[in-house]
Amino acid sequence: MIDEHVRQPGTGKRVLFDVDGTLIDAVENQRRVWAAWAARYGRDPEETYRVALRTRPIETFAEVVPDQDPRECLAAFHALEDEDVRSGVYSAFDGARELLTGLVPGTWALVTSNYEHRVRGRFARTGLPMPGVVVDAAAVAEGKPSPVPYLLAAERLGVEPADCLVIEDAPSGVTAGVRAGMTVWGVNAAVAVAGVHRHFETLSAAVPEILAFAA
Repeated sequence: MIDEHVRQPGTGKRVLFDVDGTLIDAVENQRRVWAAWAARYGRDPEETYRVALRTRPIETFAEVVPDQDPRECLAAFHALEDEDVRSGVYSAFDGARELLTGLVPGTWALVTSNYEHRVRGRFARTGLPMPGVVVDAAAVAEGKPSPVPYLLAAERLGVEPADCLVIEDAPSGVTAGVRAGMTVWGVNAAVAVAGVHRHFETLSAAVPEILAFAA
């Protein structure tokens, strides 16, 4: 199904971006939020953060505090995240603005384990444009490393998975993109994440190649 709100350009190529760690530098903010949440439940902040890096929040709760009500855990986490969106310091990675403004509207989407309203807040604060398609944590029953989020983004953009390029920084996202049958490029990591088809140490180094893919 093609999203009627997205203009369909001539090319069949689409680019699907992860957000945190790929376009937005939010590591310290994420650590701070998870540390505050872990302290509330008496859990080790570093171990909690390691789990959170590879799962959606609801799945993190199930692993870290299986004896707690996940709805209460999520409410507490949401409150901390919303406060951080208002007071945290966020920045776009070098090349992000050039890249997103250089892509034709309708040729790209965001696929994130976060929630859309928080992504919109971060993009507004960093001056990045929003696309017509955002697949967030609320849009799918299975999060990364499941291929479901990326497959849904391709469906909404009206293309086949093989026509999509995934830009990721984390192992779970790379696995999701590969399982979806897409080309996956890794950015913002000194060492290539296992499974990526190409590796760039920075997002800015990948900008010319991404724009060429979507042209």
